[in-house]
Amino acid sequence: MAEDNPFDKSQTVHPEVRAYVYSLVNALGGSSTDDDGRYVLGDDALACLRDLKRWLKLYDEKNNKLDVARCLAEAKLVGGDLIPILASWPEQGKESKLKARVALACLELLVPLTWPLENGGEMTLNHHRHTPYIQQAQVLYKAAILGCDTSSILRQVIRIGLPSIAVARDERTSRDEGILKLMLYFFRNVAVIQQIPNLPNQGLDMEVSRSATIEAFRNQDVFALLLTLCSNMGEDFNLQDVIVLDIIFNLIKGIDPKRLWMTEQERKGQGISDLSAALAIEHSEAKEAKRNQWSRHGRFGTMLWVKREGEKVSAVSGQDNLKSDQKAFFNMDKSKKWHKPQQKRKDVDHTIHDFDHTTRLTNSASEKLRNFVEEFLDSGFNPLFAHLRKAIQREAERLADVNYRQFFYAVAWFLEAERVRRETRKKEIKPDKVRTDFEDESYALVATVLNQETFIMLNRYMQLSWDNKEWQDLNASMRCFTQILLTVQEMAQSPLDEDQEIADNIQKNIFYEETTHDRITGILKGYKDQGFGYLDACTELSHVFLRMLERYSKENTDLQIRSRRRARRKRKEAERQAAQPGDDPVEDDEKSENEDIADVIQVSKERKFDFNRFAAKFSSQASVNTFTSLITFYRDLNTEQLKRAHRFFYRVAFKQDLPVLLYRVDIIALLYKMINGPDGLDTEHPMYKDYSEFSRQVFKKMFKKIDQRPELVVELLFSKIHSTLYYLEFGQEKQTIAASRPPADLEIRPAPGRDIKEQIGIIVTVLIKDRKAELVTWVKDTLRKAYDERHAWEVEAEVRRATAVEAAQKDHESPPEVVDIGQPSYITVRPTSEDIKIAMFKNGRLRLLMRLVGFDMLGDEDVLGASWIVPSGLTADTLAESKASIEQYEQTPWQGDDENEDAEDMVRRARNKDGKTDVGEEDAPRDAFIDDSEGEEEFMFPDNPRRKRTKNIIEELKARRKRKRNEDNEDDEIDEELAAQRRAAREDAARARRLKIKSEAYIRDSDDESDQERDRLFFEREEEVRRKQEENIRKQMALETGGRVAETKERRKKAPARQMPVAEQDSDDDLLMVDIDDKPNETASSQTQRKSDSEEEEDEEDTPLSSQSSAAAKPSDAGRAALREMPQARADQGIDASARSKDAGTVESESDEDIVRTARRRMRGGFVVDSDDDDD
Repeated sequence: MAEDNPFDKSQTVHPEVRAYVYSLVNALGGSSTDDDGRYVLGDDALACLRDLKRWLKLYDEKNNKLDVARCLAEAKLVGGDLIPILASWPEQGKESKLKARVALACLELLVPLTWPLENGGEMTLNHHRHTPYIQQAQVLYKAAILGCDTSSILRQVIRIGLPSIAVARDERTSRDEGILKLMLYFFRNVAVIQQIPNLPNQGLDMEVSRSATIEAFRNQDVFALLLTLCSNMGEDFNLQDVIVLDIIFNLIKGIDPKRLWMTEQERKGQGISDLSAALAIEHSEAKEAKRNQWSRHGRFGTMLWVKREGEKVSAVSGQDNLKSDQKAFFNMDKSKKWHKPQQKRKDVDHTIHDFDHTTRLTNSASEKLRNFVEEFLDSGFNPLFAHLRKAIQREAERLADVNYRQFFYAVAWFLEAERVRRETRKKEIKPDKVRTDFEDESYALVATVLNQETFIMLNRYMQLSWDNKEWQDLNASMRCFTQILLTVQEMAQSPLDEDQEIADNIQKNIFYEETTHDRITGILKGYKDQGFGYLDACTELSHVFLRMLERYSKENTDLQIRSRRRARRKRKEAERQAAQPGDDPVEDDEKSENEDIADVIQVSKERKFDFNRFAAKFSSQASVNTFTSLITFYRDLNTEQLKRAHRFFYRVAFKQDLPVLLYRVDIIALLYKMINGPDGLDTEHPMYKDYSEFSRQVFKKMFKKIDQRPELVVELLFSKIHSTLYYLEFGQEKQTIAASRPPADLEIRPAPGRDIKEQIGIIVTVLIKDRKAELVTWVKDTLRKAYDERHAWEVEAEVRRATAVEAAQKDHESPPEVVDIGQPSYITVRPTSEDIKIAMFKNGRLRLLMRLVGFDMLGDEDVLGASWIVPSGLTADTLAESKASIEQYEQTPWQGDDENEDAEDMVRRARNKDGKTDVGEEDAPRDAFIDDSEGEEEFMFPDNPRRKRTKNIIEELKARRKRKRNEDNEDDEIDEELAAQRRAAREDAARARRLKIKSEAYIRDSDDESDQERDRLFFEREEEVRRKQEENIRKQMALETGGRVAETKERRKKAPARQMPVAEQDSDDDLLMVDIDDKPNETASSQTQRKSDSEEEEDEEDTPLSSQSSAAAKPSDAGRAALREMPQARADQGIDASARSKDAGTVESESDEDIVRTARRRMRGGFVVDSDDDDD
């Protein structure tokens, strides 16, 4: 009997749950027979709606189940109750608060019921059981919402949110924000819901299609609402940007923007061409089927033997094998199956976030969507995407991972739409005035995504997605980058100078980073099986990037890029690891204070861009494999995609001259199949001729190589690696010969009185000691020959000059003052043997001797065999003197004043070859250090003594060899220019460090020793001296006013009122710091001052012993100097005061004026501040 229980018919949901939910649905209301079948609410409809909401929240969400949603779907709550309730809400008439609350409660149920479901990795058994049914039910929900006949459901939902929209942003409550979220999430859900491909079709494809959604959004004012929100984003709306982006993304994904701007005639033509292409494919398949179709009398089967190479035979069956041996072999290959192990791959093709599948719209839907896109670009693009970019930069909490992908895809889509709109408007036939108005329009409508902040965010997101292997995110970012490049390319061709300048700056910023170049190359090489959409995006990005960079580098030949290299830092770490435990790390760190800074500079350094070097990175087997994967879909590719692959293969095979990368069996077979079939390109295809000619040229080169070296047939089975490309192409290893460099320029160490003759003697002595006397002899012979030739020319020139004078005298003319006889031609210095020719390039001492005697190198290229000349400016006498100097020091070698000095010590590496100082150049403060050293810095003190360490020669050699091996194994070698810069940086740092040495190592700093008792005694003496100086000043002022006792007494009474107290004077340092340069000339008053000084000394001698006991300790040298200077300073101040007081008493003796005091000097930090200092 248990089997007959009706409650056991469904085990998917608990019976009690089903019973409660069904009872609430029944109590909600229903159609009434009294009101012509119209829907009538129950008595407690609002309470029932709220109870259903609680069931969804407290049972399904809390328990992570879908039971209540399944029951509501089975009960047909949405189509039978919620939509009729919303439709019964009158749009006109008196507003009813109850109906508004009921409508809001319906919306609160519609949002969770229409929330899109996806198959994820955290699904439970309950989810797997209910999800397909609910997804099918959601399709019915959407069809009911969009196809309601009695009312516009979407407009009713907008009515629910209008009161909250009308409230200012600062005055909105959390309830208003929640209502706005519900409204927007409902529109998002409606846009997302679609027929699931792997579920049974319910025949509602047209009712829930993208075209039906777009038309409903346009007719029911949802687009108007979205435009309002977007245009006021950041001002009136703040938190709704992410939801609006989600809605727009689900409306535009998979739609080709080019089809939106097609006219009706173009759409018909495009439709006809698409139909024609489909019919052509069907016709070719039918033709192929007929060709292989069995005849009526061949139904009994056919078995035959096919001869192969080596007298081998194979048995095949089938009547079509009788046509040709090639057909039999082809059928044999078709019968072979290779079960490639399939990797578990996430199904991204059937998710709601997939944007790679193309969606076709009806003509009316295309027209409505185009109008929305145009209005959005004109008013809402910049506010929305600027607000979203700022939210992404600060990583707002409302952002989900998928929103980043949606942002970059939407940016790419709208940039392409803007470009298509501009192209369409240019082609339209309009009056001249309207056309010129559009032609002058700038790209300000999309400027918010063309700034540096967007590029930084895009590059960071691309790198992060690539590192984390988030291929769909990387796909969206690549599409965005491609559309930005194409937009910038059109801006560069704009007639507006402003757009051209902006485009140039953008390209400079994009192409400046070498990490961007490496990222594009790495993405192209790293394709495996990420899907066709990813394959299309990465090949398009590399194609656009490479072409734009090639064009930009040709227009800007001085393009600089910033390369980031980590090899040098790694090399330094390897050297530290190679150091032995006995090595002193302190001494290694003292080599250069700026060595770490130099390494940082070399890790990130600018260099001149070389496009050929960059294009060579694309010419690899991995890149060829990626484009080969693209053309395997040649029957499904459009003309642009086939052209993209053809341009790449042409660049690799002919521009980069690496056709060997295409010599592989599968690539050759694919190219052959595309041209000759079976199932090849149609001969009427626009790219058929291009691929046919390309294949012919590649096959021709390949067969030519195989004829030359038949063993290369084996290499057709394998991919090519970079190290063997040259060998496979030319049949031999690439010969790498290190280019010889000229030695460093030398010079003679300068010294006072050392002339050019002595310098020649020094280098001649060095060469003779070095057993290079033959080189000295060769220079001497060259000078002799040059002297003979130059002397002969000078004699001839003198004869011509004399002849000209005689001719003038015969003509009774005044002889010319200057006779132009021209300049002698230079004399070529020719080596007499191969050894001398090599020495002219490699022997730095010989080159120094040649320069000292006046020889010059012809041209700027210093290579082996470069020509040297005797300049035309050298006279015969100069050559003779140089020759005589060489002969003199050949017989008597040079010897310095110091017996310990050798000639070799006088030769050093030339400094400041370009005539500039290394640090500071012309601005270096060298006035106090000018000497005859020609740029050699003389240091005030020798280097600080360094600590000694015991050296183990064997261990040191091992460490040195290990470091040498690490340097040799470096992949990223340091070029000579960078090595020279690093060497110069180390020398500059060492020179700066030595210049800072102030003999700290040789002078003991006495200030480091502290003695509190001695300091106390010193300050007491200073206080006593100051007090005595003040008494002397008062006495001097009294002496200068002698003879006028009454006035003096009055002035003495008034003076203390004007003077500061003694304590304040003691605290004023400016009484101690007086400008000595302002002393008056020596007069009678100065003599009086000297007398007062002597009196002071006598007073000091008469001081009682008790007072002198404080001075028993000897002051330091600095203290004595201060004691000697202070009396003179005080006396000068007293003289100035006495002189002014005397003048005042003479002019106005009868007046009772105060004594004119000396103006105190203003002090700042212990320094006298004159009036000139006020200018600061």
